[in-house]
Amino acid sequence: MPYPRFNSPALWLLGAIALVGLGWVAVGGWLDYRALVTLIRSWGAYAVVGYVLLFAVATAVGVPGTFFPMVAGALFGWVWGSVWALLGATLGAILAFLVARYCAYDWLQQRMAHHWWLHALEQSVAAQPFWFILAVRLAPFSPFSIVNFGFGLTTIPFPTYAAATFIGLIPSIVTYAWFGAAGDTLLTTGDLLPLLAASLGLMLLTVVPLWWQRRQRNR
Repeated sequence: MPYPRFNSPALWLLGAIALVGLGWVAVGGWLDYRALVTLIRSWGAYAVVGYVLLFAVATAVGVPGTFFPMVAGALFGWVWGSVWALLGATLGAILAFLVARYCAYDWLQQRMAHHWWLHALEQSVAAQPFWFILAVRLAPFSPFSIVNFGFGLTTIPFPTYAAATFIGLIPSIVTYAWFGAAGDTLLTTGDLLPLLAASLGLMLLTVVPLWWQRRQRNR
């Protein structure tokens, strides 16, 4: 299925974003929890917007962002931290999807068309696209960045991808934001109970999907 392509300025912009992301990775800026919290707090009234954009760009360029929701929980609290982290993660996943589809679709198809995993992904998505994407998002060990680009190489409709991604990210984002907020509570008040409860939530986030997948296979 042919897709429209971005023009040259957009490709230059994409390259600039990628270079910025790689630069941050090189200095450890996105991988240092304390430095990231301090940086975003220094933005004052622009902290929310800056955090969402930073998380989105980090996700789009493939920077591991597991602790980004934790940062949101520590900065904005559990509820609003979950909201802003979910927004940033979804925007980043959408950006990576659009990059794969509109900037790299033809190039990657030429080089990866013979790979079995691309055919398997296309066939799986074609059957029930929404539920397949939702299941991948809920899987505890899904390679988030690779999956974002991989879905962009399929013919799945963009609205379906965006909706399933948004819904599927909710459990993990909320749990990690909870953990971040609980950790901040421990540091400020010394109360360990919220952190223990959040740790239990993280354990359930890993165990429950695996149990459900095993149950489905047995059926």
